[in-house]
Order: sequence, then structure tokens, then C-alpha cells
Amino acid sequence: MSGRPEDDILVELRLGGEAALAEWFGRERPRLERVVRFRLDPRLSARADPEDVLQEAYLDAAKRLASYLDRPVAPFFVWLRGIVLNTLIDLHRRHLGAQRRDAGREISFLSDGASSSESDSPAASLTGGLTSPSQAAIRGEVAADVAAALDRLDEMDRETLYLRHFEQLSNGELAAVLGLSASAASNRYARAIVRLREAMSLALSDH
Repeated sequence: MSGRPEDDILVELRLGGEAALAEWFGRERPRLERVVRFRLDPRLSARADPEDVLQEAYLDAAKRLASYLDRPVAPFFVWLRGIVLNTLIDLHRRHLGAQRRDAGREISFLSDGASSSESDSPAASLTGGLTSPSQAAIRGEVAADVAAALDRLDEMDRETLYLRHFEQLSNGELAAVLGLSASAASNRYARAIVRLREAMSLALSDH
């Protein structure tokens, strides 16, 4: 999350045009790359470089910037994220055709198969809030338990947790993605956390 008020970002974009877009795209690049790595179909991992996906998305964003600034219906990062997801969907369609998957579904919550660090997984990103300080160094076993708990949740709860913790959306960004008010998004996230804790208890009891 940039930490800057949306109005300030919009002013910078209007004054700076594509140069300002390039700067802000660079600031948000780590979050956008996480989106690409975990929404990309594993069958394309050898053929599609996340950097190429982001470059294509940036070029599309540059073309659409003026229209966005005329009517900014979503927070800036949510707008960028939407362009990245559309780029991924087009990529899946080109390479997989009818076999393509929705870029917003079937996330691996434990590992993307390409990451070198367990902390790069959605499951690991959640364990920091679910373990004691003495367990801050995430172990694979802990992440596996969280992944098992996530599998017990319904799709909306999983996606809410993924968006909030792993994609690091603010509550306002989460609300925009889910099409909810800020208070409703906050409540949905709180319910998802409760359900995750309950599912964690069940997962641990299975040991």
C-alpha cells in the first residue's frame, strides 16, 4: 500500500502524465508482481515471464490513463491491478484457449511452485498474525497447516484473506475490488479471520 491519499496520487498523475504513471507503477510493482506470480497458470510458468506481463500491462495503462483520470472510479492500485488481471486473462486465452483458467481463481495457498521462499506464499503471509512472536520465523509445517485451513473455507473467505494479506490491499482497496462499502468489506474480512481461526483448529486436530 502506498500510504499516500488517493487525491494526491491523482493530482500527481494529472500533472505528470506518463512520467508520473511510470513512477507510481514502479512503486506498486512489487505488489503487482505478486499478483502475476500467483494468478498465472502454472502451465505457462516456463513461457511467460512476470516482467513481460507487467510491461504489457504498463503499456495498456499508459493508453488508458487519460480515461481513468477523467473518471477515476476505483483507487489507483485497484485500477492497475485490474489491467494486470486483464493482461493475464488475455495471456491465458492466447496460450490455453478453452483450457484457460480464470486469473482470479485456483490460487495455490501454500506455494506457487516457482517461489524460492515459503514467505512468498499466501499461507505464509497469514501465519504472522496467527502465531506467537517466538514463532515469527515461519516453518513449512505451520504454513501447511494454514494452507489446509484455507482449503476448508469457502471461496469468498479465501479470496478476501488473499486480497487483504497477500496482495496487501488496504480496506478501501478491498472494498473496491469486492464491490462493497468500506464497512461491509471490513466486516467480511473480520468474519473471514474468525472462520480461518476455526478452520485452523480443525486442521490442527487432524494431526
